[in-house]
Amino acid sequence: MRSTSRVAGVALLGLGLALLGGCGNLGVAAAPDAPLWLHHPGSALGITMRRDLTAETRKVGEAYERGRPEIDVEHRRIFVGSSDHGLYAVRADTSDVLWRFETLGPVQSEPHYDAVSDTVYFGSNDGALYKVRASDGKLLYRFMTNAEVTRRPVLRDGVVYVTNANDTLIALDAATGAMRWHQHRTPAFGMEISGYAGPALGRDKVYTAFSDGVVMAYDLKNGSEQWALVDLAAEAEQSAGGQTPKYLDTDTTPVFGRIASGDVVFVAGYAGGVFALDAENGTRAWVNEAAVGVTELVLWNQPAHQPRSGGGPVVPERKVLLASSGMTGLWAIDPEDGRTIWRRELPDGGISAPVPFAGALLVTTTRYGIFLFSPLDGAVIDGIETGGGIAMTPAAHGRRAFVMTNGGALLSLDVETPPVPKG
Repeated sequence: MRSTSRVAGVALLGLGLALLGGCGNLGVAAAPDAPLWLHHPGSALGITMRRDLTAETRKVGEAYERGRPEIDVEHRRIFVGSSDHGLYAVRADTSDVLWRFETLGPVQSEPHYDAVSDTVYFGSNDGALYKVRASDGKLLYRFMTNAEVTRRPVLRDGVVYVTNANDTLIALDAATGAMRWHQHRTPAFGMEISGYAGPALGRDKVYTAFSDGVVMAYDLKNGSEQWALVDLAAEAEQSAGGQTPKYLDTDTTPVFGRIASGDVVFVAGYAGGVFALDAENGTRAWVNEAAVGVTELVLWNQPAHQPRSGGGPVVPERKVLLASSGMTGLWAIDPEDGRTIWRRELPDGGISAPVPFAGALLVTTTRYGIFLFSPLDGAVIDGIETGGGIAMTPAAHGRRAFVMTNGGALLSLDVETPPVPKG
């Protein structure tokens, strides 16, 4: 049975679409170079399950749910943190709670599920990084970082890398929790916009950014600095004609990618725009100074493919760097040269990182629900008004996606597709 949220939200969705400033219609016509999703127009975004998860009696001072769920596809499990101080394991098909692990603070981080060891790594606002057994939530270890941990830990070759709100990058032995090395920068004075950046893994380096606008690369094994200082705050000051911008922090988790000139790291300074930096030495490949206020970056990639109907020429590979800004909207940037492909204004309030979902982009908003966009032109494909704001970034696999509302309800979403045309 389909949720009535989809039907009841249609009228309110119109308000949200009107505020989008002509982003497009609910239906988007197919085109020869359109993404996979658009080869079957008429599909619909819907809510298939809703489960009130966050315990009202445990909510303490936080009116939102952030982070992002983690999907364990093989075992059909969802791991998601909550403001009620818990990490939940939920069955993906029934939304039944398998277990809940209690911490000493809100869990606003995205967990990391390791299929090899069947374990989950996650952070808490209590300042600790936790490792628990995925089957039953048993604690394996707790490492105190001394500042809140809200960004997703990353794992490679037996080492887990994590950042905290005190501008510290830490490398831990994944098996024991013993610290291998750490790097720290003195946090910038003043207000920050969106927390702080998480770690990103390259070929032989780990990258992160700091509240003073600096982006750095470190050796994976010993933590030694691999770049000369890369200061995006200084770039922003120069472009502002010597006037110091109000916010200089670089809060986006870097994104490792490859363009024609070689490996690069994409990162955004709040006041300076979006940058592509050479992954080896940190020199600038390009900058898009117009894309300001960006807090999330996603590299969208669609492989070359045959249209779903089976006719017509092969659709070529497409790559788009997507940037979310609560100030300037949703941006699509050419990763090769930094030019703006399209930009769409969004309703007032925060927006999540755009998530690839069935060939389209899924975005949540703090006021107007959930939207499905075309990655090629930013047109609105569909949307749902959920009756409450969503600060959490969705997680998606195939035609299923999961997200939790600020009210603590876990939603399961799907895209319904019509049959493939015959003949």
